[in-house]
Amino acid sequence: MPQISIIGGGPAGLIAAETLLAAGQPVTLYEAMPSVGRKFLIAGNGGLNLTHSEPYADFVARYGSAAGNLQPYLDQFTPDDLRAWVHSFGIETFIGSSGRVFPTEMKAGPLLAVWKRRLADAGLTLKTKHRWVGWNTEGDLEFDTPTGQIAVQSTATLLALGGGSWPQTGSDGSWIETFQASGVSIAELQPANCGFERLWSDHFKQNFAGKPIKSVAATVAGQRRQGEFIVTEYGIEGSLIYAFSTPLREVLNNNDPAMLLLDLVPDYSEEKVHAQLSKRGSKSLSSHLKTALGFSKVKINLLYELGDKTQFGNIDYLTDLIKNLQLSITRPRPIDEAISTAGGVTFDALTQDLMLTTMPGTFCAGEMLDWEAPTGGYLLTACFATGKAAANGMLNYLTKFSTDS
Repeated sequence: MPQISIIGGGPAGLIAAETLLAAGQPVTLYEAMPSVGRKFLIAGNGGLNLTHSEPYADFVARYGSAAGNLQPYLDQFTPDDLRAWVHSFGIETFIGSSGRVFPTEMKAGPLLAVWKRRLADAGLTLKTKHRWVGWNTEGDLEFDTPTGQIAVQSTATLLALGGGSWPQTGSDGSWIETFQASGVSIAELQPANCGFERLWSDHFKQNFAGKPIKSVAATVAGQRRQGEFIVTEYGIEGSLIYAFSTPLREVLNNNDPAMLLLDLVPDYSEEKVHAQLSKRGSKSLSSHLKTALGFSKVKINLLYELGDKTQFGNIDYLTDLIKNLQLSITRPRPIDEAISTAGGVTFDALTQDLMLTTMPGTFCAGEMLDWEAPTGGYLLTACFATGKAAANGMLNYLTKFSTDS
């Protein structure tokens, strides 16, 4: 009887276990933490964003430079397939105004609970508090456990160890050194979907940290998006910033100045802004910006923070500043604060079945692979898709293994 091991109890590992069990294979899943799905639960705190409903070609394009590598796996487990899988638990989903897909209860807990019951009923052997620490000289898996270190022989192994974000959930990137020591090609882990730092004045930081700046558009590297972000003590964060984390990080990696070009009133043309500013009369500038352009207090003070106040009497200057406000940043926040990570096991180190080319029988899936994606359901979908693909790859390997044996 083959020994099948899955290491990591996140979405990639759990869907792989379900796939293998459905094929009649016995599976043991090892999880370093006391319970599985911890990052999945945290991701659902704000409403579990499962996937996205946009046209499939647009969906795939969201993975940027990794789209070509990921598409074969996404093709096998599409956003529609993910929704159908959720529905198989009797849990309905709906599409939000932004096109994002959520379970009707907007929580991860109910879905994880019924999923764990399904896996238990299918015969999954679950071993928690088993932290994988590498391979011994015989090639067996080694684990630190509450009762000491153990070695486990495994015919086929899936590693679904996550990236380096949210280490409190067990996704701490500690596997990197073990892989590098074994000669596996690894792209450096970097923060993705993260905040960025800039030095605010004490006045602005003390009065506006935590405040949202809404209804703006940002342009980075020729890409323009509309949304909102949040002022923080260290700089900026929020959905609009996360969407630009890749190009901002790449600019900073090249030691070039990085900035967002902000349009504070994206629904107004420059001509309209100029015309509105010309009607100021005897009002204070702050009062006029509020009534004529709908500026919030934080947006007014952002203008004062970044602009040259001695030029505010020049309507041409002020119009250009409002439509093209330069917000520079210095560096991303630390990786353990990021929502997700870029980098990981390179696709060159893997077969099409997601098996390590240097370690037959050892597969990888999920966020530990070298890809990144914006928030919006793309992260979860790719974790599910690669987990399922790796499980199918393991089934192919086991068939060949039994034939050769």
